[in-house]
Amino acid sequence: MLHRHIRASHRCCVLLACAALPLLSHAQVARVPLGDMPVPKQLAGPPEEMPAMRAKEPAASAVISRHALLPVRFAPGQSEAQLQISAETADARVLLLPGPAQWRAQLAGTTAKAAASTASRATALAAGAEGYRAIEYRFAQLQAGPQTLRLHSDTPGARGYVLVQGDQALELASYPLHRRQRLGERMSFNAMLGARAGDDVRIANAAGSVQQATLRVVRPDGSVQEAPMFDDGQHEDAAAGDGRFGASFVPDAPGTWIAQAVVRGTDARGRAFVRTTEHVLPVLDSDLALRASTLAARQVDGRWQLQVPVQVSTGDGHYRAFAEVWGVDASGKDVAVAWIGGISQVQDGQLALGLDPRWVQRAGARAPFTLRKLRIEDPDHFIALVTAERMPLTLPALPPSQRLGTLAIDETMRMGPRPQTAQRAMPAATGARLILVHGYCSSGVWPQQQFSNASSFIDANQNRSHDAFARLLASYGSQWNSFGTVAHSQGGAAALHLYTYYWSGLDKASGARLMQSVGTPYQGTNLAGILATLGNWFGVGCGTNSDMTYDGAAAWLAGVPASARAKVNYYTTSFASTNWYTNDYCNIATDVVLNDPEDGTVEQVYAQLPGGVNRGHTVGQCHTTGMRDPAQYLDAARNATMSANAAR
Repeated sequence: MLHRHIRASHRCCVLLACAALPLLSHAQVARVPLGDMPVPKQLAGPPEEMPAMRAKEPAASAVISRHALLPVRFAPGQSEAQLQISAETADARVLLLPGPAQWRAQLAGTTAKAAASTASRATALAAGAEGYRAIEYRFAQLQAGPQTLRLHSDTPGARGYVLVQGDQALELASYPLHRRQRLGERMSFNAMLGARAGDDVRIANAAGSVQQATLRVVRPDGSVQEAPMFDDGQHEDAAAGDGRFGASFVPDAPGTWIAQAVVRGTDARGRAFVRTTEHVLPVLDSDLALRASTLAARQVDGRWQLQVPVQVSTGDGHYRAFAEVWGVDASGKDVAVAWIGGISQVQDGQLALGLDPRWVQRAGARAPFTLRKLRIEDPDHFIALVTAERMPLTLPALPPSQRLGTLAIDETMRMGPRPQTAQRAMPAATGARLILVHGYCSSGVWPQQQFSNASSFIDANQNRSHDAFARLLASYGSQWNSFGTVAHSQGGAAALHLYTYYWSGLDKASGARLMQSVGTPYQGTNLAGILATLGNWFGVGCGTNSDMTYDGAAAWLAGVPASARAKVNYYTTSFASTNWYTNDYCNIATDVVLNDPEDGTVEQVYAQLPGGVNRGHTVGQCHTTGMRDPAQYLDAARNATMSANAAR
């Protein structure tokens, strides 16, 4: 609800002022050696696609919350603690997340009779095999307003979290002002309220009154620092008193940081509330830098190669890069030629980007040329390490054979020439196959017997970036001459990443549907931030994955062209409604932090792939086994349809 209002108000504010690797720790993402790297594609597209390929404003992928995730620390040697919560409805859920300890909860002042009738049950806050034990409480005499929650732990000095469900009509939105998440770069955040009643949407001061706002930052080592958030116009919060709060911090160590906005106040009806939002912030220590302010291209086998001079002493040498090529027309007016980009390795101090000369011919452009909006990002988090707004560019003369050639856009213009082998060290590949792909922190989920001519990719219980996942998938698929994919959850994004950036058997497949997916969070999931926050404290699970956060997914999609998205056929699911008075769910715990309809891990609205082929939504299926409704990947009828239509 708030996203379009945040984008608009943000603009106003700018104007105004294959072998499984060992299980990793929570702050790591598994890497894949560059020796296993497939041949990268040399991407390009027409000028009309340029806006979609530019880096997105962080405000467009703000985290929206209707919950409060509150930290609890028992004093050393103590087994009793108290926590102030705000219950906005009498049936609000309260979930204890105690880590390895055992906790019990009671409302202060509750009678013995009411305490005896309080209901509690075990559940888990989970995505895939990644999960945290939770205890859901429904208090018999819970009243709206501030409450004191008394907690007892069997482990003195324990720590954990309490998750409190809020009224769905009141939201907290927060977002970083930039994604330059590098060591020593100041990170600033904004937070604001939003409220809705039917078609009536209110934001900032119109939604409620904020009494206290805090930016709680958890360092990679688990230590915590807090700073007040201000609405005074002095903390990158736009105008004073406008209901937008700001605060910042400077990361002084590389690794995964967690930034949590904690806001307390009263809503428009005078009811006390508390809301939190959680952001995953991988902070990189990179010294990548440009070595020149001008560029020149050279001709290689009928194409142009733009050699971007860089210097770097850290990192593994491959990056995702994008830029726009501009020239002038016969009258000297600026004319857009094409966007270019892809995955590229640093070799001899240069990062190469390819350009087919026919793009210049198609645009009718001539010198002087410029390279604009250059950004070079790390390939695992898509954080910009180098940017340049405008650089003079020298291009060779058009080859005579292309001065009068066709202007139709073909595969070579979009992806570069096909290599003789898609894998640099590819063994003999034969036949065609359908590859069944699981998701994040998961294993073989697909019933392989329901698919014909299929094999299962297995990388059990691992945490991979989209890029690392895609390269493992390419390595596994290299045993066949061609293949298509049916993927679950993150596996769908990994397959799309592979097709977008690397040559593989996907490019040789034939059939109706090249890539198919079920339950893929193409635009991220709020669970990524919640699980990262818990993992930072408890140090268990598969680890944080920024590619599946809202802003991480938006950054990734900003480099996936429409031509690649159109090759994806995807399905979504959600829980079945039982009756009007029951709060339906797939998972009791995740229902508190996800917006309906959802499948227990992914909200339907964020499972959409703009430009992809939406094959429909099914009610009565959840993300994985162990949830209330059957797992979405066990639908035999849909599996038969996907198998029959799959490319191989």
